[in-house]
Amino acid sequence: MDFKLKIWRQKNREDKGRFVAYEVKNISPDASFLEMLDVLNTELVKKGEEPVAFDHDCREGICGSCGMVIGGRMHGPGKGSATCELRMRVFKDGDTIVVEPWRAKPFPVIKDLVVDRTALDRIMQAGGYISAKTGAVPEANAIPVPKPYAEEAMDAAACIGCGACVAACPNSSAMLFVAAKVSHLALLPQGKIERTERVLRMIEQMDEEGFGNCSNSYACEAECPKKISVTHIARLNREFLRAEVT
Repeated sequence: MDFKLKIWRQKNREDKGRFVAYEVKNISPDASFLEMLDVLNTELVKKGEEPVAFDHDCREGICGSCGMVIGGRMHGPGKGSATCELRMRVFKDGDTIVVEPWRAKPFPVIKDLVVDRTALDRIMQAGGYISAKTGAVPEANAIPVPKPYAEEAMDAAACIGCGACVAACPNSSAMLFVAAKVSHLALLPQGKIERTERVLRMIEQMDEEGFGNCSNSYACEAECPKKISVTHIARLNREFLRAEVT
């Protein structure tokens, strides 16, 4: 398969950046999007040109580092998959594909398709933890957790912190990310100790980082590679009101 690419190139945070056109040929339909970029970068290096910078690590849809906007969609066309899981067969031979980084003020571009997402790390540092002692893995039934709570907590814990929800939101809101982290721990007994402090600190840090308010557009849920539900945002709001009152 052959493709025409329009990729955002930006040397650093101060550079204005621009789209640059490329062509890649003989790409396997089973190749991932990142493997296609690898092919492009190999060709660029052979020509003595600067390769396209993009984030990646596990390439298994687990780490969340590979996020980028592909054809106007977070992580590309389709639902429930990260960029590294996107296969080239979803495109048509000869397609022109526009690739750009997350567009959000709290995610400044470092270089090309790489953005600084450490704002999410600082939110987690503010309250996304528990005070349970570390050590050997406890017996599974030592702390009884109702099955519905356990399943919902695991659904929230599936969040990989890629930032797609922020980039998709018209207001660059991080509410779905924060909601997933708060909801996950609020549903489990281990998270009850810091329950009140957690939500207040994480929302305070979220506001300090410059993320916007929830726009209720549901774009975050639609673009989330792990299909995190916006119902967790409702729980976040309840947790916040509860903490404010108490």
